[in-house]
Amino acid sequence: MKQLHIKVLVGLFLVAGVLAWGGARLWDAFGTLPSVPVAAPIVLAMIAAVLAGTAFSFRSRLRAQRERRPGARGVEPLVAVRAVVFGQASALVAALVAGLYGGVGVFWLTSGLDLGPRRDQAIYAGLSVLAGAAVVAAAIFLERVCRLPEDDGKGNGGVDAAV
Repeated sequence: MKQLHIKVLVGLFLVAGVLAWGGARLWDAFGTLPSVPVAAPIVLAMIAAVLAGTAFSFRSRLRAQRERRPGARGVEPLVAVRAVVFGQASALVAALVAGLYGGVGVFWLTSGLDLGPRRDQAIYAGLSVLAGAAVVAAAIFLERVCRLPEDDGKGNGGVDAAV
């Protein structure tokens, strides 16, 4: 499984943001721009919380297993893989969604916030961008927690033998 690359996520965010900004300018010239749903930052924040909670749980379970604590429950490999795949997919979608809302938010900021509804929409878009960044950070943290130790060529998974 390939790792997430920050460059890909930032590139996706920027491309989506530029396209959304241009689309918002065009759409506003012909009619009323659709609003950012209030639930957008809430849903993204909930996904970030689930990913972060999973990462912290896995980290403590793996640490207990490494330290050979009595009664320590390990993490099933298939469960870890599913969690990482969910995190990677969530990070890609969150980068895209955050870019879209970021582009629309920049359009509202540059077109003036005289009206109350436009100001509210810019705030919702900004919160969506922050929540999307939280999803990306939580997904990367989960991926780092579930990473296997590097192999040192001695067949012991990167752990030096006690001499």
